[in-house]
Amino acid sequence: MDFGPAEGLTEQYNEQLFSIDKKICELLNQRKKISKNNSILPSEKVISSLADEYRFQEEYLQVLFATMEIENKFEPTVVPIEFRKYLPVLKSVEHEGMMYTLSFIRQYANASMVYLYLDWDEPNKETFDNNRSPDFFDLSIDDTYVCHSDGGGGIPGHMSYSYVVSPALPDDITGIKLLFKESGGSFTENPTKKGFEFSIELG
Repeated sequence: MDFGPAEGLTEQYNEQLFSIDKKICELLNQRKKISKNNSILPSEKVISSLADEYRFQEEYLQVLFATMEIENKFEPTVVPIEFRKYLPVLKSVEHEGMMYTLSFIRQYANASMVYLYLDWDEPNKETFDNNRSPDFFDLSIDDTYVCHSDGGGGIPGHMSYSYVVSPALPDDITGIKLLFKESGGSFTENPTKKGFEFSIELG
């Protein structure tokens, strides 16, 4: 993502704000260290309390805190080069009429490509009512790896998503756990609401 400064707005920057902005960045860094890079959003009760105490709209604080959780989406995206091999996986998780499948991983010299497939019974409209598809899922592993979405798409009854993982996963993937979390995004109606998540252990 590339968000440059809005033209003309930086010229209006009050230098007296610098010390405050620096403190905000220090606190963000401190919060990240304490949370150990995990997604930790305040509950609706905490959001409501903070909004009352500091006279903010609850929706504003929801978006503010949710935005803190997507720092990794602004990191440079690695482009996989020099395809090496396929790693077969073929593991699935079933939940509320949805089948989530990881069939294989593509290995490159500098990264790995992970593919997640979603399948459901299209005539069963309850699938959509339960908000289980075609919602997007974020992938995370551990502090060693950076995971980026590489897009997705599908047809009625089937969706697929791909992810770039860098550095490349080892060829022996035994014991590595992939965590998929339903992503509400920062600007949804209620970004603090916890979505469905599941993990798949490789090997």
